[in-house]
Amino acid sequence: MANDERPIADYAPIPHPVSLSPRLEVGAFQPLSYLMPLSEPSFREFMPPNLRHSFIALVMLVLLLPFLPLLIWSFAQGWFSPQLVPQTWTLEHWQQLLMGSSRVLEGVMQSLAIALRTTALSLLVGLPAGRALGLMDFPGKPLLKLLLLTPIIVSPLATLMGIQFVLIRLGLSGTLAGVVLVHLMPTIPYMSLVLASVFSNFDVGYEIQARSLGASPLKVFSQITLPLIAPGIAVGSLFAFLISWNEFLLTFFVGAGRVFTLPMVLFTLLQGGNNGLIAAVAITSVVPGLIFLLVTSKALQNEATLGGLGGV
Repeated sequence: MANDERPIADYAPIPHPVSLSPRLEVGAFQPLSYLMPLSEPSFREFMPPNLRHSFIALVMLVLLLPFLPLLIWSFAQGWFSPQLVPQTWTLEHWQQLLMGSSRVLEGVMQSLAIALRTTALSLLVGLPAGRALGLMDFPGKPLLKLLLLTPIIVSPLATLMGIQFVLIRLGLSGTLAGVVLVHLMPTIPYMSLVLASVFSNFDVGYEIQARSLGASPLKVFSQITLPLIAPGIAVGSLFAFLISWNEFLLTFFVGAGRVFTLPMVLFTLLQGGNNGLIAAVAITSVVPGLIFLLVTSKALQNEATLGGLGGV
């Protein structure tokens, strides 16, 4: 230590993911830079700031441009072909949206309850499945990944009839629980594959070292594993929530008209021809997804997590 004047905070033990000797070498300290591999230069480092900001503004404009006519329609009394902008503005459509007769609030609450429960159940199933797919090698693993994609590739109509028959026999047709179960068809594959990609870059050596130092399995999961995979959980939850929130076909068949979600409200209004109210409901349907996206935006900026999505 006489020739090395670096503070002790710059040192940390190197994890041994492969083999651990009885003495564990806890006192073997090295600089923190040895713990993490050098990251590759990111895209933003090669793009000048002005060009990067212009590119982001262009992307945002392209994404938000389709919502501009909806926003105008929701405040317009009437918008006819020769007019560039409406001549009369009103809040009538938003007032109708808040009325109980429109059933919009009922649809929002039903959609929110279904989407949150679907996301939680998808995480409960996808977490162990993703860990097995990401960390283990076993016969038939590529085939299992392909089977996970089947509900996404195959049309839902091809499987709905059989599922509907089973749900009727179980007394779940036309119930909130039945709709949640059928929403798991497209959400579990997304959750499992996202977490499998995250776990493929996960170093189990951290867990092994924590267990060797006396940590319980629950403490290892809560203090070691969960913080490391949290960005991946946020990304998978975002996919599951948005898929369930916007699902119409599965809800229409399994809900049997008794489960009234926001996409069902929007589909009903499309047959009425009230463009202003349709636009207001359409904008309302986007808001929860944007809120969920903002909550998980920090995870979407995690390069280690998003870079791992190509690992599976």
